[in-house]
Amino acid sequence: MESLKMKVVLPVKAEKLYKAWLNSKEHSLFTGAEAKASTKVNGKFTAWDGYISGKNLELKAGKKIVQTWRTSEFAENAPDSNLEIKFEEKAGKTTLHLSQTNLQKGDAKKYTQGWKDFYFTPMKHYFSK
Repeated sequence: MESLKMKVVLPVKAEKLYKAWLNSKEHSLFTGAEAKASTKVNGKFTAWDGYISGKNLELKAGKKIVQTWRTSEFAENAPDSNLEIKFEEKAGKTTLHLSQTNLQKGDAKKYTQGWKDFYFTPMKHYFSK
């Protein structure tokens, strides 16, 4: 199994970023693709027009989100990966710490690039407005 760790600094307060991640409309707006989010533990979500799916395992308002996470490319018998996002705010900007574990061999590199291209870059643009 593989894992990845990444971080990005975004021009937004932690509470707003946390709420946007768990809000269907805002998640769709900051990625540019349809998302259905949930604000409840055990609530299911999808992102990127159904390409990503999972459920919320742990939610700490403005601080942390832990989710199961998989894409439609995962083998049917492959276990879900685990995604942990922590929010660290300083001077009105938030460092988003992303950790993803339980990825299949060879997936860490692919999904590292995916997080940059399909989340971090569009989020920088969206929250800079």
